[in-house]
Amino acid sequence: MQLEFRADGAHISGYVNVTEKKSRPVMTPHGRVVEEIEPRAFEAAIQRAGNITLTVDHDDSHIYADTKNGTLKLYEDNIGLHADVLIADPDLIEIAKKGGIRGWSFGMYNVQDEMEQRADELPLRRITALDLDHVTLVVNKQPVYSATSVELRADAETVVETRCFENPLQAPEPLAPAYDNTGYHARVEALTHTN
Repeated sequence: MQLEFRADGAHISGYVNVTEKKSRPVMTPHGRVVEEIEPRAFEAAIQRAGNITLTVDHDDSHIYADTKNGTLKLYEDNIGLHADVLIADPDLIEIAKKGGIRGWSFGMYNVQDEMEQRADELPLRRITALDLDHVTLVVNKQPVYSATSVELRADAETVVETRCFENPLQAPEPLAPAYDNTGYHARVEALTHTN
């Protein structure tokens, strides 16, 4: 995850999920499995989606960005699902400045999968298609791909499975000063201790 602060807000980018990367054991509608998402599943989901929102910790009571207004841009490349987001919310910008964003997560539904039984290992669930409900910045949860919660939405009875991918925040390195003031600091220190 990369973070840059500009006049218009915080620009955050990174991979929400890496395709064909096996998860740790997760609980799913099939029980406990190891899971991976097939290439192009995210690409097809983005093409089908009307609007995908960005939340924090899967809490949809506040939307921070979305694809409809262009503050959230999503695409799948040969690595996985990539997100570029512009955050204007001052509270979330402050959390980002303090290094409080731990990673990304996402919610999916209408999942199509193939199950592979494996000897002496958990079954492998290959997700071949999905609908993308939302992406989220993880602040107060653990951003690991194996973290799972299943939500039932009362209005449509849609099961939304959420997954996280750990991707540590990488802020740009601070620039080193172009000059050396150690001599100046030494003189100031000497003057303050002579009294």
